[in-house]
Amino acid sequence: MNKLTRLAPTGLVVLALALSGCTNASQQESGGSGPSATSSSMAKANDALINSIQKDDAIAKLVPASIASKGTITIGSSADYAPAEFADTDGKTIIGYDIDYARAMGKLMGVKVAPSNATFDTLLPSIGSKYDMGISAFTITAEREKQVNLVSYFTAGMSKAVLKGNPKKVPADSLCGVTVAVSTGTSEDDSAQKQSKECTSAGKKPANILSYKTLPEATTNVIGGKADVSFGDSMIIAYSIKQTNGTLEQLGGITDAALFGVATAKNDGGLSKAVQAATQKLIDDGTMKKILATWGNEGGMITKSEINPSVK
Repeated sequence: MNKLTRLAPTGLVVLALALSGCTNASQQESGGSGPSATSSSMAKANDALINSIQKDDAIAKLVPASIASKGTITIGSSADYAPAEFADTDGKTIIGYDIDYARAMGKLMGVKVAPSNATFDTLLPSIGSKYDMGISAFTITAEREKQVNLVSYFTAGMSKAVLKGNPKKVPADSLCGVTVAVSTGTSEDDSAQKQSKECTSAGKKPANILSYKTLPEATTNVIGGKADVSFGDSMIIAYSIKQTNGTLEQLGGITDAALFGVATAKNDGGLSKAVQAATQKLIDDGTMKKILATWGNEGGMITKSEINPSVK
């Protein structure tokens, strides 16, 4: 993401690490590019929870008649951004916490959800025509709110991961003298470069920045000992920590946090109100937390869902 705004596909970011040593991340993934068995099991873990959700008549009444009559909500999603949305082992089925969240909303609304995979830059222009809504880790920005309605449901930013117990004593608030692994061209890459220059200006050792194609590859090198810390989008860091079963831990908190939103058309016939009501219920009854926890991302919980919240 660029400045915490997802502007283009970042590649499938699925971590399936061999904890006994440091290897190239692509060698650890199923077929070199598919999700790990752990990811597939995560996708199934929320099934019982979602299937148990009953239709909420008050929420269902908010669904536009055109959608209620066909019984399906079409959803546009760019399935290349684990753990939010990505392709399962069959290469077709879209899984992730965004998809589980959409399925849960559909149950409350009394309709089925039909996610479709498309390139990220085509999604927003297609809302209201090709898709009823878009769910694809959209950062809420004032510019996007002029184009579509955005209903808040999640928050994310930048975070770091180190080996459990932080044996290399990496400070949470400084990269001076630290070997940091990042994904090339990301906001965190830019931030690490900036912080390194600030270290030099202050008479301290610069950061040793190791740049990799994907964040999972960067994280693999933390486990292997080549890097002291990985620095990336908070939802991906959290997912990496979940998949390594306690080998990694988060260092410090989340910085530069931003809200994510579900996109609907400006003239959505009230669909955004149905989405907001369903989201708030999932938050209030604890379902949202359980869904996110399965994917290691309960830290992205918000307490209040809003339609077009005020943002900078």
